[in-house]
Amino acid sequence: MLTDIAPAFLLSMTISGLAYWRGSLSRSGVLGAVVVGTLTFGFGGWLWGGLLGIFFVSSSLLSHFKESDKRQAAEKFDKGHQRDIGQALANGGVGAVVALLSVLLPWPGWFPLFIGIMATVNADTWATELGTLSKSPPRLVTTGRVVEVGTSGGVSPLGTLVSLLGGLVIGLPAGLFSADLPILAASLMGGLGGLAGSLCDSLLGATVQQIYYCDHCQKDTERKIHKCGHQTRSLRGWSWLNNDLVNLISSLFGGLVALAVWRALQAG
Repeated sequence: MLTDIAPAFLLSMTISGLAYWRGSLSRSGVLGAVVVGTLTFGFGGWLWGGLLGIFFVSSSLLSHFKESDKRQAAEKFDKGHQRDIGQALANGGVGAVVALLSVLLPWPGWFPLFIGIMATVNADTWATELGTLSKSPPRLVTTGRVVEVGTSGGVSPLGTLVSLLGGLVIGLPAGLFSADLPILAASLMGGLGGLAGSLCDSLLGATVQQIYYCDHCQKDTERKIHKCGHQTRSLRGWSWLNNDLVNLISSLFGGLVALAVWRALQAG
């Protein structure tokens, strides 16, 4: 397996370099992407790496889609479309660890878990990038109250639909190219795991994620320094729980849902 690390590293370097050139990754983001890509490709194999690639390519393309129309919503987000090391590790770090564990402690459940993890980060990214373009206003997942576009915990019918599709885009190829999982089973794992993980992300965002408030603009935001340049103050949530950690926790939850689906199908 160690012989796979070198080509995995070179491939990850090439892809990350192109993403940096395209403006999708910051310098620190390149480092994070190389680490995640090397571990996932090197220990999980080409199918695992391919699923990571689907997420990375689709999320990078969608981040630039109708970018001007999403500018107002982006003011609320902690970070922009240029992903840094924190985002790279939050979105791919859990999957990379699972890939490593699949070699150290062989078990057939690692791959279903990985499907759910990658389905979640893909579903959540799709929901963020496309859901903000919804014509109907988002509603807070906890109370149903109408909130501004980009508000943490806000969901819309369009965002929910595309999160399901984002999960299926991971699950379907996982089943197509896997020797052990039927297409329908893998699609269910991806679709349900991705949707559940995305909703978990929204729930955490609406309740315990750290949110700040800009008194100058009179808007809530995930940023300590608002886009206007003014210092923000804590509004709600746990001080240590930022968006990157929310993404990481949600990806693990989506993976566990996919694993539960796999176990249920095995039992049936």
